[in-house]
Amino acid sequence: MYIKLPEKVNHIINRLEAAGFEAYAVGGCVRDSVLDRKPDDWDITTSASPLQVKEVFERTIDTGIQHGTVTVLLDRDGFEVTTYRIDGEYEDSRHPKEVIFTSSLLEDLKRRDFTINAMAYNSRVGIVDEFGGQDDLKNGVIRCVGIPAERFTEDALRIMRAVRFSAQLGFYIEERTTQAVIELAGNLKNISAERIQAELVKLLISPNPDYIRIAYDLGITGVILPEIDMAFETQQNNPHHMYTVGEHLMHCMLNVRNDKALRIAALLHDIGKPQTRTTDEKGIDHFHGHVELSGEMASKILKRLKFDNDTITKVKKYIEYHDYDIELTQKAVRRAVNKIGEEYFPQVLEIKRADTLAQSSYMREDKLSHIAMAGRLYEEIKERNECLSLKDLAIDGSDLIRLGIPSGKKIGNILNELLEDVLQNPENNNSDYLLNKAAGLK
Repeated sequence: MYIKLPEKVNHIINRLEAAGFEAYAVGGCVRDSVLDRKPDDWDITTSASPLQVKEVFERTIDTGIQHGTVTVLLDRDGFEVTTYRIDGEYEDSRHPKEVIFTSSLLEDLKRRDFTINAMAYNSRVGIVDEFGGQDDLKNGVIRCVGIPAERFTEDALRIMRAVRFSAQLGFYIEERTTQAVIELAGNLKNISAERIQAELVKLLISPNPDYIRIAYDLGITGVILPEIDMAFETQQNNPHHMYTVGEHLMHCMLNVRNDKALRIAALLHDIGKPQTRTTDEKGIDHFHGHVELSGEMASKILKRLKFDNDTITKVKKYIEYHDYDIELTQKAVRRAVNKIGEEYFPQVLEIKRADTLAQSSYMREDKLSHIAMAGRLYEEIKERNECLSLKDLAIDGSDLIRLGIPSGKKIGNILNELLEDVLQNPENNNSDYLLNKAAGLK
């Protein structure tokens, strides 16, 4: 099979071969090339030691030299070049006690996680595929290299990577690999929150975010996200629903675009339902207070998984307003945008729509029509450039100070009162009117 290598990757491989060493593109870049996808980056493996790599190239960075990795700089681009290696015994489900350099490409490929990631290529030799990676790509299979239990014991994060690659590629996980995941999922407790988070996000923004269901079936979420297990085990006996809470969350994710905060919000927007479920005398389930609790729980979950504050803020905002009733008047929509925040309002509508599409058919069309109308009203308000927040007011605090109003709380109160007026009557957003009214309030 022919793979067109980038010019700079070819240059590095050719320079190493000219110096008497072996060198290949390896791993994900080869996998993606076989799938006719554009690789995000290109990794190179070589028989040269790190010091020998540094001797061959003029500009290098010791990015992970103790593990055999040197970054070769060509112009402004950096390429990781790693020496063939054998990992020693693993002690903590993550780190080998030692790394042994080897001259054998096969030994290096043996230590990799899945067959689809254990292929190497250069233009002279062609593709090196000792473990059936090409066949597994053709057949849509995620399969460990060698004995699955050994691969997952070496690095427990590979357990999550199996599901993540499955979601990204739409592949199924082979039986022996699946069984090893079930047996060893508990080892994920040894993996840092940051590494768990990175794999979870890649899964959630994949074409198949609902493969979280597989993570649940295999016992993974029980370790990293037990709240999801409770959701899958909670029924929703209510005319508005037809799925368990967990299945509802899966369908909701499928109906939002692959934006990180939106997908996370879709996953967690009803996470408080298991704790708020009550059943009335007619056997109908109710979940009073679940919105507030879901927002609080989502915030705690994301902090536990070490997400950044911006993501936490967005997700919490989307969840807190996903059930907010917006009246279909210009005035009500302006107030809703002001309350929710203009930077969040369109995404809240997206979540509301996805939430509705994941419910039963009962009143679904009416709900979708309502959301669509709210969106149209919002677009009309934007087209008219109407005031929606304090920053849009025709005057600001400095104007009030010039009126003789002392700076402080009084200014904030007056500005908010003026905003209330303008939200009610957008035509009043002109400086003369507002300064006149402010003078009467001081």
